[in-house]
Amino acid sequence: MHDETATLVTRLLAQRWLPRDDIQARKALLDEAFREELDRRLESVGLELREHPYAAYIGLAVARKSERAVFGGSDSWISNTLQLDRDGVALLVVIWALIVLPKRQRQVERQDVEAAASQSQMFAEQKPIPRDPTMSPVIAERTLLADFGEKLGGKTRVGFNLGTLNRLGFIIRRKGEVAEGPLLDLAFDYERTARRILDGALGDLLAEAAARPPSAPMDDLDDDEEPMDEIEENADV
Repeated sequence: MHDETATLVTRLLAQRWLPRDDIQARKALLDEAFREELDRRLESVGLELREHPYAAYIGLAVARKSERAVFGGSDSWISNTLQLDRDGVALLVVIWALIVLPKRQRQVERQDVEAAASQSQMFAEQKPIPRDPTMSPVIAERTLLADFGEKLGGKTRVGFNLGTLNRLGFIIRRKGEVAEGPLLDLAFDYERTARRILDGALGDLLAEAAARPPSAPMDDLDDDEEPMDEIEENADV
């Protein structure tokens, strides 16, 4: 007998993400009985479905109750399971703040506008949450380097970490620009992380970068560029 729940879990483990419009993904999001069984099976192995109404993809994450066993199992608490160094995690947080936070604001604003417009229609249908790629801003790598390069290890380290985040599916690099990848909107819990960023030190840095006049042009990083001083040992894993 075909076990559709097991098939979905296997696909998520193997592919790491699935679009929301995938047949099985839609079933997990819309079929209450199927979702309950999926959550039960994932919970039994310390995992949970990672999804957000505004995200275009779904994935898997370590369940909250298993975080200590996974991230605190060594001599020190690790920050991730992907072998990202501290500067790689910091770069991921910065990119998440620069892309996901403005995207979410645009999504909410468009949803509010569409809701207001539909109120004048007697039989208006509820509009789906906007998730098209045009909602996500794109960052020029030269701007990222000018604003945060010194704090993130310099051009070589930033270039190396951008390549790593690209391979992991968090971003998409093309022609000197950084765009949202399938996993970026799922990288952090938005409700927990957004306010911490906006109210914390990174919020101040983002405000400073936004107020700073445009920087002088810098040489674009090549997508395939490999750093000469790659660190062999990771600090956090």
